Amino acid sequence: MPKINEQINSSCSDKNSEVLRFSIGRNGQIRLMRKRIPEKTGGPVLKKLAMILLLPVFCLFVAGNSFPADPNKVIHSVFEAADDGFDMVRTQNYYSGWVADAIFETLLTYDYLARPARLVPNTVEAMPEISPDGKTYTFRLKKNIFFAPDPVFGNRKRELTANDYVYSIKRLADPANRSPSAGFIRGKIAGLDRQVEKARKTGRFDYDETVFGLQALDRYTLRIKLNVPDSNFPYLLAYGALAAVSREAVETYGDRNAVHPVGTGPYMLRDYVPRSRIVLEANPYYRGFVWNFEPSGDPWDDQLVRDMKGKKMPQIGRVEISVIEEEQSRWLSFQEGKIDFDKLPQLAAPVALDHGKLKPEFTDQGIKQYSMVEPEVTYTLFNMQDPVTGGYSREKIALRRAIAMSYNTQAEIELLRNGQASKAQMIIPPGVAGHDPAYRSSIAYEPELASRLLDHFGYRRQQDGYRTMPDGSPLVLKIRTEANASSRVVSEIWKRGLDRIGVKVMFEVGNFADNLKDAAGCRLMMWGGAWHADYPEGENFMQLLYGPNAGQGNYGCYRSKAFDALYRQAIQLPPGEKRNRLYVQMNRQMEADTAWSVHVSRTRNWLVRPWVMGFKKHPILLSDWQYLDVSK
Repeated sequence: MPKINEQINSSCSDKNSEVLRFSIGRNGQIRLMRKRIPEKTGGPVLKKLAMILLLPVFCLFVAGNSFPADPNKVIHSVFEAADDGFDMVRTQNYYSGWVADAIFETLLTYDYLARPARLVPNTVEAMPEISPDGKTYTFRLKKNIFFAPDPVFGNRKRELTANDYVYSIKRLADPANRSPSAGFIRGKIAGLDRQVEKARKTGRFDYDETVFGLQALDRYTLRIKLNVPDSNFPYLLAYGALAAVSREAVETYGDRNAVHPVGTGPYMLRDYVPRSRIVLEANPYYRGFVWNFEPSGDPWDDQLVRDMKGKKMPQIGRVEISVIEEEQSRWLSFQEGKIDFDKLPQLAAPVALDHGKLKPEFTDQGIKQYSMVEPEVTYTLFNMQDPVTGGYSREKIALRRAIAMSYNTQAEIELLRNGQASKAQMIIPPGVAGHDPAYRSSIAYEPELASRLLDHFGYRRQQDGYRTMPDGSPLVLKIRTEANASSRVVSEIWKRGLDRIGVKVMFEVGNFADNLKDAAGCRLMMWGGAWHADYPEGENFMQLLYGPNAGQGNYGCYRSKAFDALYRQAIQLPPGEKRNRLYVQMNRQMEADTAWSVHVSRTRNWLVRPWVMGFKKHPILLSDWQYLDVSK
């Protein structure tokens, strides 16, 4: 048996739904603990998993690898909201994606330092070969990439193959998964939509049936044929929902797949307490890479290159993530040195910043500040199927328009963001192709005009000052929100504005992950969210309002023939002025229907402790732990 040079910990479930936890010490001693778990949280798995009792055999390949990650190097991170598991086919949760990007791997990824964002090979030898007509992409996978050790693979290493990407992309399209990201590939891959329609009729997606446009030519060669050329398609192949998963792991763990992720990436899940704590450990089978990124002209890069160039990565052996939703609590934890880097909470901006720069009391501690305008937009959506806020009649559009006109975005920037934000004029934010800096929204904060609009369309005020619907029934808005300080400020801004125009509002407080699930089902009358770019092109934002995506990313179930027609025209054009003009028209159509109330784009100030090396927040990449080091 190979020499065991580090502590190994793991767990799995056997056929009796018992957790078998084992620990292997540096002296080779094995400790095994058995704990019964309820059937509803465990469930049967393949009988061969019971073979975990033959632990020395299983550990033969777990403990024998040598890799640079040091288990004594730990990064302490924090999330401001909860994930909802790590199956990115089934969620678009930002925090889920942050973890999943460290566990699973896409064909392509982004250069860590390059700005603007630039795609580079990840699990493939080189960028794809593209046919002269722009419709066929051929990828050649690197050899000897292995999934993290897991009982589902028995006592063998499981190599990544082209078929894993075929399966993963099919799984994204499978209607049974109701993926909110399915619209990313809808209509794009030749023959795939036909298989999706067949699955809708039969109730079963045949994963073994050949799709003309999605084939593994051999073990390491993947060919994808598109229906029409698509300049954004390479970006999609760097998006987490198209990362490689193993079919045997997905089918074995079933509904537990979201909390038992098995990928080829630099980290694997070690411990998970939903909505509280996530612990990642370095994947001993990860092939690693050399930190060899070139500076992009940003002075920040120079220090990173001095600290990191030539190091074998990853260096970090363990990542401990706490979920702390309250800003004040996060800020206290950072000040106490319990968090290694974090976004400066907005409420702390007056305390920590002076004219946008970190105050001496913090720089004297060696804390560094990295500022960037996020490629994101915050907004409040209206459920277009809701009996109160939904519909496309003139009086319903007038109601949504008046509601949007009652929201004081400048108050949000001052009271909540402490000046660390700018008003979002359009759906596509700065830093994303398609953003027009000259664009100005037709919806402004005008409560008096909003009141006259409601008067005109028959929303009458009663003696208590609040309005009824045109038919005399009560008019009450229900806005879903979260239990944190930021949400309370936004709720107060909404209430002040709505009181001015005579519209009664109730705030329903829920957990972010639960709210996201309800939004995906178009069950929320109104809900505030943010969309961070998955790739740096306007299509990524416009698809949030595309009708066929209703219930699958289009959380307001907005359907507009005019908007959809413009969307289809836009995605058939190459990036450039013509496509951007269509994006402007789509913005105007959304405003005319008032499907969203668009708010701000935030400036993020990342504070980094002096022992953290290599940190630079990427505009698209979420996971960054594999690029970092810490000084002991």
